[in-house]
Amino acid sequence: MMDSPDSMTVFDRRLVRHHRERAAGGWDGFDFLVRETAARLVDRLDDMTRAFPLALDLGCHGGEVGRALGGRGGIRTLIQADLAPAMARRAAARGAGPGLACDEEALPFARGSLDAVLSNLSLHWVNDLPGALIQIRHALKPDGLFLGCLLGGATLRELRTCLADAEQEITGGLSPRTSPLADVRDAGNLLARAGFALPTADSDVITVHYEHPFKLFQDLRGMGESNAVLARRRTPTRRDLILRAAHMYQERHAGPDGRVAATFEVITLTAWAPAPDQPQPLAPGSGQTSLRQTLGGSLDDPQDDPTAVH
Repeated sequence: MMDSPDSMTVFDRRLVRHHRERAAGGWDGFDFLVRETAARLVDRLDDMTRAFPLALDLGCHGGEVGRALGGRGGIRTLIQADLAPAMARRAAARGAGPGLACDEEALPFARGSLDAVLSNLSLHWVNDLPGALIQIRHALKPDGLFLGCLLGGATLRELRTCLADAEQEITGGLSPRTSPLADVRDAGNLLARAGFALPTADSDVITVHYEHPFKLFQDLRGMGESNAVLARRRTPTRRDLILRAAHMYQERHAGPDGRVAATFEVITLTAWAPAPDQPQPLAPGSGQTSLRQTLGGSLDDPQDDPTAVH
């Protein structure tokens, strides 16, 4: 998720679309992670006291957010949009709302037209994440909600290390085989930079256990999460490299039952489009409670009383 002017184009978006289109055909066999994160994301709406009649599911995959909603959030119309037309059609067929093929990097929505934008495990494939977040903010009505999750930097750390070590051992060099991903602090900062109010970011780890590493490789392909980095090697990965990486993975990360662990870090973002009547954070230095008052006057030395707690 690089955001400097000379590094905006990290991913081959046509290949991202191709991977997602290919995955749509057998999606029901590989949607487990997206279903889990959709359920966790939608659960956050239980903490909201207002309704969001018109909402967008941005990067809808097979319609997992729509299925998880169950009437929550007061959402009456859910537009289900995906980069891959085949995914948008799958989502629409579920009946939660109309499907739309659109690019997260070029949203077709009028300024101030949506009450909420939800996005489930899609934005980590966006080249210009700050720009996409700005577009989302523009599409929201004042005090509209953005609620999204994306894969974070600890995702597939086991696989990343084994692939790098195997390639270094066999070829003496390294090539981009996995995607650059944001960490939770950077993701939260991007919300503020995009002009959102009250931004928050937190992360959780989901660990999936596999019979062997090749099942993980199969799932990544089936999930549409194969390598789409522009700087990737254009020749097929050598068989001996894959076998060596799989051997390292099994050796390093197998549990007592022989199954191997795969880490998925999920960063969840919550923010609001600015509105005049929103609560505002206190200005620095505006605190009026002294530490002595907070501690009930228990400071030993009267001269040690700080001025205020901010």
